[in-house]
Amino acid sequence: MRTRILDLPVQTATHAHPEHQLVIGLRGCADFEVQGQGGAVNRLHACVVPGGEAHAFSGRGHNHMLIMDLPSAAAGALGGNAAERLFERPRFVQLDHQLQGLLDFAQYAVATPQLEQDGLNWHLGGVLLAALQRRLGVDAGAQRARGALSPEELQRLETYVLANLDRPLSVASLAAQVCVSSSHFHALYRQATGMTPHQHVLALRVREAAHLLRDSTLPVAEVASRCGFSSQSALTHALRRQLGQTPRALRIGG
Repeated sequence: MRTRILDLPVQTATHAHPEHQLVIGLRGCADFEVQGQGGAVNRLHACVVPGGEAHAFSGRGHNHMLIMDLPSAAAGALGGNAAERLFERPRFVQLDHQLQGLLDFAQYAVATPQLEQDGLNWHLGGVLLAALQRRLGVDAGAQRARGALSPEELQRLETYVLANLDRPLSVASLAAQVCVSSSHFHALYRQATGMTPHQHVLALRVREAAHLLRDSTLPVAEVASRCGFSSQSALTHALRRQLGQTPRALRIGG
């Protein structure tokens, strides 16, 4: 087994290799796509690439990726049937915070030539695989592959939206908050919330605008600008459609 740290290039590349591969972000973020599944690799998310599967990847600026290449024949020797099942299909695995100390040691060990000569990297790979299997289970990454955003990620997204209501919010900017590729984020978000990212952002804009109209004396045009509406009429249209009320009615009612 070969374990190393690489900076992945910003330019998208595609290749395949006979070895199984586990990629974990030590610093920064990278995008991977395998068998039509797209996802991000960072400190909290790993990518499992079965041997022989073509995969595309690109780094998002400066990054350090811990990459383990595991010959197919060696998977069973390291982790038994559980390790073989881990690599039976591509998956994006959400990592436990408790693994962070192990990742810190892995970064140190891989960067120390003497430890590699002593064969520690082989054992380190086995420990990482065992930790993934024990703490997450072989199928723990399936929720991410099926389209699950954690409650913490959803809260992070809402906080980001509310802090940036006065500016355009693209799917790419939202996806970057949870280190997910733009192409994958739309499906993830819809499954987690029942709404598209655009629908949810609009709902938050309307909610905040209604709050300002009820509880402040700001001009309606200023409320529209602060909440990201292009004009007062656009705000009025959104309020009528979502709440069945006009700015004037909300202000009087407040």
